[in-house]
This record gives sequence, C-alpha cells and structure tokens, in this order.
Amino acid sequence: MADEYAQTPFGVEPSMLPSIRWDELPEGPVLVLLDQTRLPAEEAERVCTDVPALVLAIRTLAVRGAPLLGVAGAYGVALAAARGYDVEDAAEQLARARPTAVNLGYGVRRARDAYRAAVESGAGLEKAAAVALAEARRLHREDAEASTQMAEFGLTLLDELLPGGSHRILTHCNTGALVSGGEGTAFAVALSAHRAGRLRRLWVDETRPLLQGARLTAYEAARNGMAYTLLTDNAAGSLFAAGEVDAVLIGADRIAADGSVANKVGSYPLAVLAKYHHVPFVVVAPTTTIDLSTPDGASIEVEQRPGQEVTEFVAPGAAAGAEPGGGVPVAPLGTQAYNPAFDVTPPELVTAIVTEFGALSPVTRDGIAELCARSRPGNDELMG
Repeated sequence: MADEYAQTPFGVEPSMLPSIRWDELPEGPVLVLLDQTRLPAEEAERVCTDVPALVLAIRTLAVRGAPLLGVAGAYGVALAAARGYDVEDAAEQLARARPTAVNLGYGVRRARDAYRAAVESGAGLEKAAAVALAEARRLHREDAEASTQMAEFGLTLLDELLPGGSHRILTHCNTGALVSGGEGTAFAVALSAHRAGRLRRLWVDETRPLLQGARLTAYEAARNGMAYTLLTDNAAGSLFAAGEVDAVLIGADRIAADGSVANKVGSYPLAVLAKYHHVPFVVVAPTTTIDLSTPDGASIEVEQRPGQEVTEFVAPGAAAGAEPGGGVPVAPLGTQAYNPAFDVTPPELVTAIVTEFGALSPVTRDGIAELCARSRPGNDELMG
C-alpha cells in the first residue's frame, strides 16, 4: 500500500526533501519516496509499506534514475525482510520492475545476498532483516560518495577539454539528486562547475515524452540558482549549429562491456550531433552501472513503455498509475506509438565515461574491463 502524506508547495524551501529514506513508524518500517511524478508543482512523499507498492512506484517513475533505483531495490529487499514477507519473491519482483537499468538488479542482489548469508550463518530472521537493511544503507552511502567523486573528476575533465572555464553544457533527462544518494551524476558535474564559477549556461533538454528535463532538471537547476535554459529536444540541432554548446553531459542506465551506453531516449541523436560538431560527449555514471555480462549495445534490453505516454498528455501529478484515456489526446484515436524508454550510443561516439574512479577515454572494451577490475575486485558476480 502506498500513500502521499507530506506536501510542500514548490519554491517554499531552499532544499528539497530526500529522494528516498527509511522510516520506522509505530505500525512498522516503511520506505518513503519523494514522488517525482508530482514535481515541480509540489513536493509530495509517497510511503511504501510493501514491495508491490515499491514496484508500482518504480514502474510509474515515482522513483527513477539508475543509481537511486539500485538504492531503492536494496531498501525494498530490507523492507520485505523487516515485515516478514518472502525475501526471494520480493527480490524477483523488484529486479523485474524495469529491465534496462542495471543498478536496480545490483542493489536487489546486494541486499538479498546479505540476507541469505545471515540466514545461512544461523542468524534469526530479525537479525537477517537488520543485516539486509545495513547493506541497503551501505549502498546508499556508497552512492553518495560516488556522486561526490564523479563531480570532481567530471569538472577536472571539463577543464582539460575546455580550458578557460565558462562552460556551456547541454544535458538530457534528469541526473541530479533525484536519481542519486548524493547530488547526482552528470548534473553533479554541472553543479560543481556552477559552484566553481565556471558554468556559463546549462542547456536543459525537455526530454519527451515524460518531460524529465523540464519537470525535474529545470527544477533542480532553479533550486541551486544555476543559469539554465530549457529547450525542446528537437531544438538541440540548431543550438549546436549556432556554436552554443561546449559539451554534452548525460547519465546512463546501463553500460555494456564494450562501452555502449543505454540512456534516456534522445541521447543517441545528441551523440551524433556532438560528433558532427566536434563537441565532447561525456557520460557520467558510477561503476555499478557497468554490466560486464552485457557484451555490447545490441544485447541491451530496451524497455518499451505504454503508447499513451506519446498519444496523450497527462499533467504532472496525475501521471502515477494513469490509465489509457486518462490524459488529453494529442493524436487521433487508435494511433500506434513507438515509445522506447532508452536508446543506445555506441562507444565510438562517447568522448569519455566519468566514474567515481576517474575518467575513461577513449572508451574501449579493454578500458572498461580494467576500470571494473580496479573498482570491484572479486565482486563481478554481483554485476551479472
């Protein structure tokens, strides 16, 4: 069961509510999410008391973004354990909630494996549940630390690629604190540039069809006092042609072993534009987003979302659990829609991948393997 309880009008507070938090209520533990479907109009918390409620929140994008999905998945396993539900079944439900984002399965496996190990060592169910929660909290801290490191490495890379500062950065979808235990991935780099006085302009793609750029990235940029401008996705080409983009920074939902990058649909066209206009195209993602068991881009399963997200317009705040016909039609009745959630950018179009362990450039299969060997020695089985 899920419910919204605390609501804050947009602009009242200088900092937003946490994207995710564990809370202990008299009736039992819950997982509390900042409902991203209600932004930017209001900050509303969504309370999940069980795994089906969390799965629904994940599928309807109330909680989203690769790193945060990993954290949510781990907390979901801990929630099932703490409330006495079947942990194995909960882990399976959570891992299937969204197929492309590798972090979700990673977080689920970490908490599930910690729970299993505790049970197998003779711990009682209550102790094993505490172990699962501790693992989820550990992953949450690690993600926050990774965000800080990526921001530092990303800004260093930008300064090397674009000496002199005054960066004009184009970004796509949302990659800030709403997707992370910290300040995000690509957005965190732009925020670091802003704080250092080296961000001239953040160009924000609106990100059709669900407008994560317009609703979420612009919201975070405004919260942080950044100089930003919103543009329609199909205006990016004219922006490149006018020489107004110094670098493109995006996040990732899955990086294959060859360096192919799956990210929010619309990322690949930006990579092509950047290549043609000789503009650096940089991916910022933690190493937990790298999936060595996926050999190349063609092997990445791309989530297909409901067609009504394209054929209808649903106002923010009404998107969660929206039914077909629940929005304003923007296409003739019966129109079929192609609505992949992600596209895949091949490594030859990626200037660099920035992780918490540094930047990789050029992006090659050997480079990816070496990066993973440094970042998680002996832990590759968690990434499969």
